[in-house]
Amino acid sequence: MAKFVVKETASGIKFNLVAGNGQVIATSEVYESKAACLNGIESVKNSCVGNVEDQTVEGYEEVKHPKFELYEDKAGEFRFRLKAKNGQIVAASEGYSAKAGCLNGIESVKKNAPDAEIEE
Repeated sequence: MAKFVVKETASGIKFNLVAGNGQVIATSEVYESKAACLNGIESVKNSCVGNVEDQTVEGYEEVKHPKFELYEDKAGEFRFRLKAKNGQIVAASEGYSAKAGCLNGIESVKKNAPDAEIEE
């Protein structure tokens, strides 16, 4: 069972969405308060129904928010960011060497985030 793990950092508080196997699926930005972090988790739960905008394809079709943006970073790794209805990034992935792995990560967020418990 996946869970949102809330943790303190040197500059604030953030969360990781962690799969049942312990792998981090997605990470949040650093928030100034616990309340803001918990709102971010709710935003992920509400936004993970979005479609995928594959920015690795030439002439890709833009998708309305909420959405997952799939892109290739400067190091040639595939990543995704989840954007809420207001266009804010609410979660981002690690780098994947293969596009298929990144797509699996997106599917994992869609499947696991809605029912994930919060661990503080």
